[in-house]
Amino acid sequence: MQPPFAKKNSTLLKKHGHTRNDEYFWMNQRDSQEVLDYLKQENEYIDSILEPVGALKTELLEEMKERVIPDEMSVPYNDRGFWYWHAYDEGLEYPIYYRSKLEDLSDAYRILDCNQLAKDKDYFALGSKQVSPDGKYLAYSTDTVSRRLYTLYIRDLDTMEDLAISIPNISGVAWADDNRTLFLTLKDTDTLRSFKIVRINIQAVIEGKLSDNKSDNKEISDSLAPKVIYTEDDDTFSAYCYRTKSEKYILIGSDSTLTTEYQYIPTAEPLADPIVIIPRKRGHEYQADHKGDFFYIRSNQDHKNFAIYRLPVGENSIEGQTPLVPGRDKVFIDDFDLFASKIVIEERENGLSQLSVNNLDSGEYEYRVSFNDPAYVAYLEINTNIDSDKMRYGYQSLTTPPSVYQTDLNNKNTVTLKEKEIGGVFDKTNYVSRRFFAIARDGEKIPISYVVHKDYDNPEIPILLYAYGSYGYSISPYFSASRLSLLNRGFGYAIAHIRGGGDMGRYWYEDGKLLKKMNTFTDFIDCGQYLIKENIVSENSLYAMGGSAGGLLMGVVANMAPKDYRGIIAAVPFVDVVTTMLDDSIPLTTGEYDEWGNPNVEKFYHYMLSYSPYDQVKKQDYPHMLITTGYHDSQVQYWEPAKWTAKLREHNTADTLILFKTEMSAGHGGQSGRYKQFEDVALNYAFLLGVESKRI
Repeated sequence: MQPPFAKKNSTLLKKHGHTRNDEYFWMNQRDSQEVLDYLKQENEYIDSILEPVGALKTELLEEMKERVIPDEMSVPYNDRGFWYWHAYDEGLEYPIYYRSKLEDLSDAYRILDCNQLAKDKDYFALGSKQVSPDGKYLAYSTDTVSRRLYTLYIRDLDTMEDLAISIPNISGVAWADDNRTLFLTLKDTDTLRSFKIVRINIQAVIEGKLSDNKSDNKEISDSLAPKVIYTEDDDTFSAYCYRTKSEKYILIGSDSTLTTEYQYIPTAEPLADPIVIIPRKRGHEYQADHKGDFFYIRSNQDHKNFAIYRLPVGENSIEGQTPLVPGRDKVFIDDFDLFASKIVIEERENGLSQLSVNNLDSGEYEYRVSFNDPAYVAYLEINTNIDSDKMRYGYQSLTTPPSVYQTDLNNKNTVTLKEKEIGGVFDKTNYVSRRFFAIARDGEKIPISYVVHKDYDNPEIPILLYAYGSYGYSISPYFSASRLSLLNRGFGYAIAHIRGGGDMGRYWYEDGKLLKKMNTFTDFIDCGQYLIKENIVSENSLYAMGGSAGGLLMGVVANMAPKDYRGIIAAVPFVDVVTTMLDDSIPLTTGEYDEWGNPNVEKFYHYMLSYSPYDQVKKQDYPHMLITTGYHDSQVQYWEPAKWTAKLREHNTADTLILFKTEMSAGHGGQSGRYKQFEDVALNYAFLLGVESKRI
């Protein structure tokens, strides 16, 4: 079967005296029959090409499902006198949420069954899930399209009936103490930017005085008398709201890539006007929580790697203050949590996550929780009680499934609350984990995390190299049960912790963004070449994978170093960088200027153009490539990878496969559901194994 024919129509795009001819621009006509027909043909083509590994794909999928414990249950946590947890029923795709008054859970009952909510839906995602302070009402939201536009519902937990109310296009919920007032974050339906905080009172709905709300896409129905509390007019910022851990305040946050601002409203006084904690100042990022008489502030005001400050409620500046926990050059403060007498800090040093325990009053360092694996991730779990010194945390590594622990922060006594069980045949001692440091072309040391089955621990096996490298996000060496199917078939798996991510601190991020973005791409190439030079993998056995901004990375390395890779997987790839960033009507564009640059400014235009994967496709040999997207993707519109696929095929001079798959009922995160999500992974692995074995 031949690839689908993609027609070419010239569309001239002009900026800064420069003209680009985009011959596949027509693919952005969402819902047009021509586009739908083309995407259908592409899906038929990839199904035909992968037919020789169809049985393998099914085998992989069944293996992944077998590793899932059918009735798995999360660790219950206590919140305001109730125990909450979720569990699965065998064979069902979505979790069921429970609560109980008793610690032994003997009076447990269901409060939300996502399987019922998802019935007859091609896609389902649960958004917010917040119980009112008195425990009577559950505010929850759902998305059944995968555009991340959620609709709010409110359930009476005594009657288990939903109130006659539905509010569309929200992204967050916070209750006031009166159990009637809610603060909601509204989204713009075109740009998908969270831009407005409103307050509603549901008393009339509770009393049965209102019929079901029939509001339109843009505004909440007047029947609920919404009050706009805050509107974020700067289209490079997004707004959100939540309750502090102390439950004393509603915080209204607003942030861009580089700048943050918070306001607060007492939860006991929902009609009060919001008060700014620290006014926004470009380049100042901060995070806030509350305990006692203070807001605890994680801020980069005086150190790029952040410090922790204690700000008395009512004051609005930390300038000149001595930090409670100072910033350090080699330690990045990622997050924090407040306890009775301790503040626990999630931090990174030398690319590895740490949990640091400090005195809450003095800030004095006391100790770190210790871990043994060469590459791992540790993180704070749900800790609802601010007056307790018992902390829950999670831990996992490339060889160790996720576990949840609880430790007494005063005496370090630790108990295991849950070790994730892996179904089928699994023995962690069969897998070997290592950590390397590649030397980049400018001398920087780039961490690489690596895992392999001990029976295939030799340089003759293929390796899949994964990376992301944007927004300061760290790609931690997490455990993956589905990945075992690849390792058990002789593949090694590596993560390149490249610049643009936050793995080695703030400077690591700043060295891979804006006009330094090229470092992200060359770091990845250098990591791959390191694996070859150090005899960890042989030439022509290296594969690459990345998604979203990591898909951009895949597009760039495919253009820059195509001969280094036998195959590349680009999932929901952001590849038409310049065109997208010039169109501020596309969701999320304006909020990205501080990450990639604003191409309306000429120097950014030309720099972005120099690496934009779609613009830089040229006549050369490309490796085998699998490109995937979701038709309803809210982050990267489907037409970017569609156009890129057509252009790659047009310019590819090698006898290799350029395959493109569109999930017509999915968005940026792929298919929903506990089991359905494995279909995407099975597709990826069948492609890799098919290319490696030359079966496709």
